[in-house]
Amino acid sequence: MKIRPLAVEGAWEITPQQHSDPRGTFLEWYRPDLLTEAGVTPFAIEQANISVSAADVVRGVHFADVPPGQAKYITCVNGVAWDVIIDLRVGSPTFGLWESVLLDASDRRAVYLSEGLGHAFCSLAEGTTVAYFCSTRYAPLREHTVHPLDPDLAITWPVRTPLLSDRDAAAPRLAEMLTEGRLPRYLQDV
Repeated sequence: MKIRPLAVEGAWEITPQQHSDPRGTFLEWYRPDLLTEAGVTPFAIEQANISVSAADVVRGVHFADVPPGQAKYITCVNGVAWDVIIDLRVGSPTFGLWESVLLDASDRRAVYLSEGLGHAFCSLAEGTTVAYFCSTRYAPLREHTVHPLDPDLAITWPVRTPLLSDRDAAAPRLAEMLTEGRLPRYLQDV
C-alpha cells in the first residue's frame, strides 16, 4: 500500500497493492496500522456510506463543524469519481487550497480527509459508486455545504454542466461562510 500526502494539509492518497490472477483481484483497501506507520491518524468508524451517482453529478462541497468534525476515508468501487478535497479550515496554512484525485474501480485508490476539510466529487460515469467511512455519524445541525461552483473556490470541474442536489445548488459561497464565521477553525492537534 502506497500512502502519499496531498498538498492539502491533512489529506492523503492511498493506492493499494492489487493481487490479480485468472479468478479476479484481491486488495486491502483499508489498513489502519499502515496509516499509522505513514503518520496518518486512523479513526474509529462510526458510519459507512455508499452513494451511487449518474454521470455529471457533483456532490458537495460538504464539511462538518470542528469539533468534533468528521474525518473520511473514501474509495470508488464502480465507475469513476473525480474526488476533490478543499481546505476550509480558517487559519490553516493551506486554507482555500483544493486538490483532486481520480478514484476508480481500476486503480482502486482511496483518499483520507482529516476533520475540517471539505469534500466533493464528480461522477464521470453512470452508476459511479463511492464508499466511505466516517469518524462521526450524520448530524444535520453540524453539517454544512459550500456551493461547489463558487468562483472563489475556482474548482475546474471536468464536466460541462454539473448536476447538483437542491441543497448544494442553494449552498452559500465561501466568502459568505467566512464572513459569518461558519467555517471550521484549524486545530493543529486534530
